[in-house]
Amino acid sequence: MKADFVFVDECVPGIRWDAKYATWDNFTGRPVEGYLANRIVGTRALCSALESVRRRAASRGFGLLLWDGYRPQRAVDSFLHWSKKPEDDATKRRHYPNVSRAEILERGYVASKSGHSRGSTVDLTLYDLATGDLVPMGGGHDLMDEISHHGAPGITRAETSNRHTLRSLMEACGFSSYDSEWWHYTLKNEPYPDTYFDFPVTDPLPSDEFRTTPRSLAAQGA
Repeated sequence: MKADFVFVDECVPGIRWDAKYATWDNFTGRPVEGYLANRIVGTRALCSALESVRRRAASRGFGLLLWDGYRPQRAVDSFLHWSKKPEDDATKRRHYPNVSRAEILERGYVASKSGHSRGSTVDLTLYDLATGDLVPMGGGHDLMDEISHHGAPGITRAETSNRHTLRSLMEACGFSSYDSEWWHYTLKNEPYPDTYFDFPVTDPLPSDEFRTTPRSLAAQGA
């Protein structure tokens, strides 16, 4: 891992995560190339800003759950390869019900170069600190549909308010939003604005230690 990159959970205490692309629970339907461990990686600058978000969120009764951070370029390349394969309907209903795989690229849900590969972009949501439940947002991670856009009609007033809360917290701490994905934020003053990294996400812990340490969301039983 590059010297300026770290595991986010080691720098932002109390944060939860579920690295979707390291699992079978994502729009490709399988673990993605470059994700060899269920961990979230990012730059130190990203972590510093996220810690500010975490404190502000906690004062309002919320915690942060991360779905993705740094994304190897090889993972982005695998998304492009996936988009050219014949449709098999395995994940379509959940992740892209109203568009084709080709349209996913045309509409900007997947790109040949991703801000995630620069190390200071994150996909995340809020959860209730009292109950541990995810806050309703009117759609889940990587729902590639107009309903996921900021300001989208068709969701409840509470869901709209929750999206606004997340956006206000992130923007107050130096992040910019992405119009088509309510969960996607990039640090405005990112340290590597023109560099796309490709080192894999791996975990230095022996596999037995990782399995017995309640580090990830899944291990915490949440």
